[in-house]
Amino acid sequence: MMSDDQNPLNPEAAAAIAKVRRIMIIIMTATFLAIGLVLLVIGYRLYHAAEESAPSFADVTQALPPGAKVLSTAVGADHIVVTIEISGVVELRTFDPDTLKPLGRLRLETKAP
Repeated sequence: MMSDDQNPLNPEAAAAIAKVRRIMIIIMTATFLAIGLVLLVIGYRLYHAAEESAPSFADVTQALPPGAKVLSTAVGADHIVVTIEISGVVELRTFDPDTLKPLGRLRLETKAP
């Protein structure tokens, strides 16, 4: 190796410069691989995000018996509860909020003394 003024470099200095160049090449390669990996992960997540989108709109009709009256509704993270009064008897109906499929029914009746 030659210095800028065309004098030969000391062998120790030439070895140090070669070592620094090797380290720089390794660091630059690792940096480019890390950036490429981050971009790859972002692209993968964006590509597969379309497949995991929310379900389409559900249009469901739940028929009530004649004379029934809806008293209240409540929405939770994992269920929807509708309170209905049917001829003096209170009934709770639960539904899945994602699919609107019925999950259960609870009738609250009073016993005659």
